[in-house]
Amino acid sequence: MNDFRISNASQFEGKIVTVQGWVYNMRSSGKIKFLMTRDGSGIMQGVLVKGECSDESFDLFEKLTQESSVQVTGVVRKDPRGNFELGVQKIDLITMADAYPISLKDHGVEFLMENRHLWIRSQKQWATLRVRSEIIHTIHEFFHKEGFVHFDAPILTPSSCEGTSTLFSTNYFDEKAFLTQSGQLYGEVGAMAFGKIYVFGPTFRAEKSKTRKHLTEFWMVEPEVAFANLADNMDLGEKFVEYVVGTVVEKCGKELKILERDLKELETIRGPFPRISYDEAIKILEKRGVGIPWGEDFGAPHETALGEEFGKPVFVHHMPAEIKAFYFKQSDTVGGPGVTGNGKYALGCDLIAPKGYGEIIGGGQREESVDALKRRIAEHKLDEKDYSWYLDMRRFGSVPHSGFGLGVERTVAWITGAEHVRETIPFPRMLNTLRP
Repeated sequence: MNDFRISNASQFEGKIVTVQGWVYNMRSSGKIKFLMTRDGSGIMQGVLVKGECSDESFDLFEKLTQESSVQVTGVVRKDPRGNFELGVQKIDLITMADAYPISLKDHGVEFLMENRHLWIRSQKQWATLRVRSEIIHTIHEFFHKEGFVHFDAPILTPSSCEGTSTLFSTNYFDEKAFLTQSGQLYGEVGAMAFGKIYVFGPTFRAEKSKTRKHLTEFWMVEPEVAFANLADNMDLGEKFVEYVVGTVVEKCGKELKILERDLKELETIRGPFPRISYDEAIKILEKRGVGIPWGEDFGAPHETALGEEFGKPVFVHHMPAEIKAFYFKQSDTVGGPGVTGNGKYALGCDLIAPKGYGEIIGGGQREESVDALKRRIAEHKLDEKDYSWYLDMRRFGSVPHSGFGLGVERTVAWITGAEHVRETIPFPRMLNTLRP
């Protein structure tokens, strides 16, 4: 196997190497020809000079098409700008590509989505998905460093976590099952066994939404911690997001440069993040001219306004209980202790990213009382028998516990500056997108 990769070209300066890859672009300047080759790790310019390169390769250059697969052999050297290029000696053709449908020009979104399997080779898509890969690695790294156990939750479930109106259903032998909306309920099981865990996997929401922040299939990481309250939960979320952003800035400079992302802006993403109650957020929104009645959930204009107010991620906590899921612990007052019963506020928190990217973390403290939880299940018109195992967590050694979910695609979009979350996952699934 060839050890050379374009990304580590500096280690091979002055040596003869072979680049195995695909033709990215070509141009000529008199007797000199320039071949841009990509190998998955980067793009390198190859310079063909008559007399230095074989005649056969010089002739082959004229026949090459974009995305043809090739082996290019030559000497690694520095160009006048300090980059590394290849003094080409020989080109071996592996496969001549047909006329490539995605040329180096602008295309409509519908066309690009139909050719997503090819679009991901483009520089900005390549860079975005490289950042995604680093973020996923960093997520595992952070939680392992913090002593969390990686705990898997099932994808097929018998019941709802976030709401029955957004479930994808499927036949499961003689009964109905659903694609998971969240691994949280199962994560709570893990927290009672291991103390602190994180679930990481795909989740599904049958939301008929066409906004730039929604997918029907997306990935979410969900830590859950025993003996943790709402404040502990926000502390963990803040430390986690700061670590992820800092690591991407440190390790993905090349990709962020391709994406024209403002590194200075990302470098300011440091704790402490502002923490405001829902009541305080309502006042800020009113001041900014996008007020909403108390009790309504935030939409895109409201999240954008809160991001503009602080210029960095902001936690909004103590949301109205009526707009939150059945499993949240509740409180009668902001800042007061949780109550066993029905309170005005849910002990929840959303972390809203700046620049209109919206909620990237949602979570809070869970209800630990079996009686209160049974009442909530009834109020939400859910079938208690589907949650008997979940209620057992309160019957056998219940403790206060908290957790949250972070959506990978929204986080990638925010960090990379992507216009739409469809660009942050290899094959996006949206309301009208099922292929490729």
